[in-house]
Amino acid sequence: MGGVNPYIRKVPLTPPDRPFKVTFVDEETGASTTYLVDPATFPYGHIGLDGSLLAIAEEAGVEINHTCGGVCACSTCHVYVTGGAKSCPAATEDEEDQLDTAPALTPDSRLACQCVPDGSADVVVVVPKWNRNQVKEGHH
Repeated sequence: MGGVNPYIRKVPLTPPDRPFKVTFVDEETGASTTYLVDPATFPYGHIGLDGSLLAIAEEAGVEINHTCGGVCACSTCHVYVTGGAKSCPAATEDEEDQLDTAPALTPDSRLACQCVPDGSADVVVVVPKWNRNQVKEGHH
């Protein structure tokens, strides 16, 4: 699935105007992947908002569960933004409503599909250990 959720209000976002880094940290293993975001190639992917942490993660090869396809209709892409959060707009009411259904909320909790950094700072994202789709389908 993917696309746009027609039931949520679209908010204006500030696209980045300079390169910045997003570091994804696997909470379970401690392994990290740092990806240089280049605004010249924005937006990435077709999941979540244009330039969202979910789209950046997909471009970087980092797996973040996203059952609804990144349309703010579930909370499976719940992550913790532990660095550079000021470069991300505040969560919308729709995002907060979905976060209310997520486990282990903290003040750093965000939905990766809705959190779009503006590039004013590097960002650190912790992917919770329970945010893994352990079942993988083989090729058909």
